[in-house]
Amino acid sequence: MTVKIKDVAAHAGVSVGTVSNVLNGRDTVSPDAAERVRAAIDTLGYVRNDAARQLRAGRSRAIALIVLDVGNPFFAAVSRGAEARAAHDGLVVLLGSSGADRDHERLYLDQFVEQRVAGILLTRAQADGDVVARLAAAGIPLVLVDEQVGDHDVSTVSVDDVEGGYLAVAHLLARGRRRIAVVAGPLSTRQVADRLAGARRAVAEVAGATLEIIETDAMTVLAGRAAGERLREREDRPDAIFAANDLLAVGILQALTMLGDVHVPDDIALVGYDDIDFAAAAVVPLTSVRQPAEALGFAAVDLLLRQLDGGLDPAERQVRFRPELVVRASSG
Repeated sequence: MTVKIKDVAAHAGVSVGTVSNVLNGRDTVSPDAAERVRAAIDTLGYVRNDAARQLRAGRSRAIALIVLDVGNPFFAAVSRGAEARAAHDGLVVLLGSSGADRDHERLYLDQFVEQRVAGILLTRAQADGDVVARLAAAGIPLVLVDEQVGDHDVSTVSVDDVEGGYLAVAHLLARGRRRIAVVAGPLSTRQVADRLAGARRAVAEVAGATLEIIETDAMTVLAGRAAGERLREREDRPDAIFAANDLLAVGILQALTMLGDVHVPDDIALVGYDDIDFAAAAVVPLTSVRQPAEALGFAAVDLLLRQLDGGLDPAERQVRFRPELVVRASSG
């Protein structure tokens, strides 16, 4: 009988994740637990199948990563993390960018299934249970990236975007701002909807605070600049803006300060989301909610490989990170 990673975990009295950490050389495991794991490996005769274990199904040494926008530095960082973890096991990552379009996403999925990739990491354009079912029927392991779902049979790696939206707007309210605008991007995008839910919760806690929602058709610098230009021309401007990502925030900042005479943060305080490299280097350094983007990509590949190894319990299928508010000059 083939010894699996969960057999090693049971023999050593540790979790499957601990065994994975030992196998991957991470220093997060106590010396005692690491020694028990190594002893269990020797006793049981466990031989780690590297990433080629998925080749039993005739698949390639490649995994696929489909993101919403490869031009967004956040997703570039997710890709770096995924590539780093995949390279450790001799895999390559094939990258696709859906543009938050379900048809483009479906095209990529069909192509990657035809190529029999070892597995797929997906940031969905929209919540779609059919995607999960189709990949399961095709025998292609799946990890949803930057998304939390209620189904514990689906592997996910995510950040608590509701908490992130709450942190951003609660910070603005604590600075004394009361007329909050959220420049949100497409509301059909799950990440946007969650961040908006957190913003609403923060505003509901403060008497006299108001929330205005400004939807854009994209989450780009150009879309942010267009929204900022409209706000700049208004007499009833908000006194604070929460942008659903940093690209929108940078565009808003350009429209308000570089193209106009609105002062940030004196006239309008501004907070973004993702904490991309541009945030700290903006003309007014941007307060932002930081997501551990590279860690998301790394963890997604790690989940996929453990799933392929047969050592992933349902309780370990969902990994969630917490966001962090990084305060800079743009919020005062």
